[in-house]
Amino acid sequence: MSIRLLPNIFVSMIGLILMAGIVLAEEAKPYSPPADVDVDNTGRNVRDRSDTALTPEDQKETRGDVKITAAIRKSITKDKSLSVDARNAKIITRNGVVTLRGPVENQAEKQKLESIARKVIGVKQVNNQLEINTP
Repeated sequence: MSIRLLPNIFVSMIGLILMAGIVLAEEAKPYSPPADVDVDNTGRNVRDRSDTALTPEDQKETRGDVKITAAIRKSITKDKSLSVDARNAKIITRNGVVTLRGPVENQAEKQKLESIARKVIGVKQVNNQLEINTP
């Protein structure tokens, strides 16, 4: 084999490899979820823009409210029986009134988070707005 042919063979092989990669990429189909699956949070985002919906930005910065929120968060995160969603629930405290928001796995978790919040000293009322995940 002539040394002059080696660069041509090399270039041809690279071309074949690249073309094979393009063909494989074209065969891959993008994932599309079933029609009945909600793929975004649009509904929740619209709800959160409402003037009546509390978000974490509504958390009061008074020493008492911050202590209440921290105590609830600490108790919730220590409880390993709770789902990740439950341990990440939103806790908003304003003048001793605690609002719990976010998804939880079941009714028992919803009640447990409310119970934890009610036991914290300084809590006047708990508004349980937790939502149970639907399969």
